Amino acid sequence: MNASLPAPGDRATLAAAPDRAAAYPRLTLFATILASSLAFIDGSVVNVALPSIAQSYGAGAAELQWTVNAYLLPLSALLLMGGAAGDHFGRRRLLIGGTALFCLASVCCALAPSLTLLLEARCGQGIGAALLMPNSLAILGNAFSGEARGRAIGTWAAVGAIAGAVGPPLGGWLIEVAGWRSIFFLNVPVALGAIALAWRYVEESAAGAQPLDWAGAVLATAALGSLTWGLTLWSAHHVADRAVGVGLLGGVAILALFVLVEHRRGEGAMMPLALFGGRAFVGLSLLTFQLYGALGGLLVMLPYLLIVAGGYSPLEAGMALLPLPAVIGLASRLMGRTTERMGPRWPLTLGPLVTGIGFALLVRIEPRGSYWASVLPGLIVISLGMAGAVAPLTTAVLSSVDRHHTGTASGFNSAIARTGGMIATALTGSVIALAGTDLVEAFRAAAWIGAALAGVSALAALVTLDK
Repeated sequence: MNASLPAPGDRATLAAAPDRAAAYPRLTLFATILASSLAFIDGSVVNVALPSIAQSYGAGAAELQWTVNAYLLPLSALLLMGGAAGDHFGRRRLLIGGTALFCLASVCCALAPSLTLLLEARCGQGIGAALLMPNSLAILGNAFSGEARGRAIGTWAAVGAIAGAVGPPLGGWLIEVAGWRSIFFLNVPVALGAIALAWRYVEESAAGAQPLDWAGAVLATAALGSLTWGLTLWSAHHVADRAVGVGLLGGVAILALFVLVEHRRGEGAMMPLALFGGRAFVGLSLLTFQLYGALGGLLVMLPYLLIVAGGYSPLEAGMALLPLPAVIGLASRLMGRTTERMGPRWPLTLGPLVTGIGFALLVRIEPRGSYWASVLPGLIVISLGMAGAVAPLTTAVLSSVDRHHTGTASGFNSAIARTGGMIATALTGSVIALAGTDLVEAFRAAAWIGAALAGVSALAALVTLDK
């Protein structure tokens, strides 16, 4: 998915953390929340700014897709590596370093005189987010124990959902008042506050000194980058030329080499292949990729459609998206308790099924018609379906592997959610390259595809989970 909401595996990253107490628990929690909020806010606010960025640089569909994916690519590929680096070099050190990099890259985004420099700065933001996100959670796991740890995780996730919800309307307002560049300057005071608190009050912790899987990280990044490049070119121009072929075939070849390298590294790999020995984990990975891919594509296309075809202002488009993270954040806690009683199989079957119904409702969308009649019903149903899946998915991922692999499995699930959103974004060029009636019809076709992906996700849960 987009980084605008906590991904399903995020809160499980600290599952095997030791029991201890921090000297400054509240300030430690506040520091990690401030740092991770950078990723959640930035992951949602940029989608509302895409039409303004396109106008500023004269960018086409492919360039707009890369405005999102230049951030998601390093975040998806390096998320597991960021957690391992924290274990190796120190989690507090990586949290501060990642936040500082994110802050510097945000300033570069705001000042970028060209689209090329903007994309390079967005890549820097993604690397910073890949460092700070897993280490913010690992720090919480080291700082709290027992029930206090559960409350800290719940607070972290809830604030992340709120940050994702506030991002689009706040960004829309800033775009109208001060231009799209102001949304990146918004990150600076938040980042500086997180760095100051972490420097002063967060204790250093590290779990070990296992060698880092640099080869795996490079190959994963190259494979995802090549695949994303090929898909972006194809979706923007609808021509399967040599460049598209090189991108897709090269990505597949590098991905195969990545699997070979990970197989040889065994338990020292950033993605141990032993994870895929269980049917449940494979099914959950398929469910996550498709469900969060559908959601990620929606979060790019819907605000663009409302602004370009519906005449919405950036603020109005941001407000239009508000029900999605708000409902997910509020209803997920209830579904977490429900899952404890009945297990994850049926929530993960019914949740995606309801999400698919919501996508089907968006086929009726009329951008210049009533928001309450043509947009809101679909968003509410999608929100309820996603709320039914988020908490059970975390539980199911932890239950699908042995205790030794829980941290890696949850990190991989979080990465696969963001990869699904990235691949979906790479394919949205076939929609956002259009205008007028063609844009509306292409969005409706994409809504049907989203409904189908959600339906297959429900089937994956039904078939692969035992209870």
